[in-house]
Amino acid sequence: MDGQTAVVTGASRGIGAAVARRFAAEGARVVGCAREKDDLDELVADVEESDAAGAIEAMRADVRDEFDVERLMETAARGSDGGIDVVVACAGVFHGSPGESPLADDAYSAFDDSFRTNARGVFAAVKEALPHLADDARVLVPSGTVAREAKSGYGSYAVSKAAAEAVVRQFAAEIDQSVGVVEPGAVATDLTGGQGRDPEDAADLFHWVATEADPEAFDGGVVGLKEFRKSTA
Repeated sequence: MDGQTAVVTGASRGIGAAVARRFAAEGARVVGCAREKDDLDELVADVEESDAAGAIEAMRADVRDEFDVERLMETAARGSDGGIDVVVACAGVFHGSPGESPLADDAYSAFDDSFRTNARGVFAAVKEALPHLADDARVLVPSGTVAREAKSGYGSYAVSKAAAEAVVRQFAAEIDQSVGVVEPGAVATDLTGGQGRDPEDAADLFHWVATEADPEAFDGGVVGLKEFRKSTA
């Protein structure tokens, strides 16, 4: 990823932080954002201490605010060689506990915020990045089976992720760059209550999709561990 510019939303923790670290280690210039600047500062310090081949820049931005996202993409584009090469829209919220949050129990505020962050936030990330994307750029949106297979206890989170996947499919049908869903399986993050594989392992999948996966197969679809393992077998 030498010379590439990657934008990672939700970069302060979980999958976002792991992806940001991996991309920087591979030589990319990473521009990461999150709501809390202190958490981002820790990420920057980690990357700098690791002597990564690339670099990382961090700015506070809330994906629920399109003006924040606009500034994020403009900042990333200004420091790029030929535009933004990769966008990973990792910012997400879950107002509840996995498997224990029935949809009917969700407050209206939780439902609204899930959509603003998980679905509208993806829309904003792609929309605001679009004027700055390189011709062969890739946009990666993490998701899981709860977006496609109804499972009890995932409430408005599952509904909002289904909407996010619909946003992905629509952009894929309308823009030249590849936009797709990346499904890493269960990953140990705050959203999963710490259950699942290490986020650093999930970052291997995201790096493969960002650099080696067939963009035509990825565009508008879902790529996950099965395809990754098959390619590396």
